[in-house]
Amino acid sequence: MTCFKPLHPLQSALFLIAACALSMGARAGNMTIVVLDKEGKPAPDAVVVVVPTSKTATPKNPLPGQVTIHQEKMRFVPAVSLVALGAKAQFVNNDPWEHHVRASAAGAAQFNAAAGDGFELRLDGRPEGKPAKTAEATFSKPGAVLLGCHIHGSMRGHVYVSDSPWAALTGADGVAQLEQVPEGAAQIRVWHADQLLDLAPQAYTVTATPDKLTLQLSVVPRRRRL
Repeated sequence: MTCFKPLHPLQSALFLIAACALSMGARAGNMTIVVLDKEGKPAPDAVVVVVPTSKTATPKNPLPGQVTIHQEKMRFVPAVSLVALGAKAQFVNNDPWEHHVRASAAGAAQFNAAAGDGFELRLDGRPEGKPAKTAEATFSKPGAVLLGCHIHGSMRGHVYVSDSPWAALTGADGVAQLEQVPEGAAQIRVWHADQLLDLAPQAYTVTATPDKLTLQLSVVPRRRRL
């Protein structure tokens, strides 16, 4: 028979305090963030990043550590990808002609980029009836990355590498959903490919009650070629 020794009253009190602190530290809330353009219309493909002061919670939907980006019909598909820091990308050329992948810092960050940042890949065209040509790269620095092609200047895509796991891409309705964000002080960043100057981060307090926040860009995004 196994016997358990009762805790001393002081030990019991300390145990309860520790349990309460752990419970409070693990509390998290859900957020709905609506991103509008300068005219008040929904802005799709905007990246919303929440950087909480507390890191006690775990995102319900972690950012991908692997992404596939196609080159087809002279476009990068998807046009915008959101990945975790250190993610690997596989580029696939589905067109019958040669493409390049030129990756560099996007927006104003390009002026502060160090020599040698980014990468360049070359992909032969896809032979008829044969598998597409592929190449891989790793995104090891946070921030927005511009994708281009040396041969076809009109080709443009973006990858946003988030250093916070609480990040989401807005849909056609301009809405981004974030779950299990740690309660307390946080900063919210919004990025869009057509917003040349980054918007200033916004201070916010996350609560257990579901939050809804509307943020607005200072530009009207260009329409994407179909």
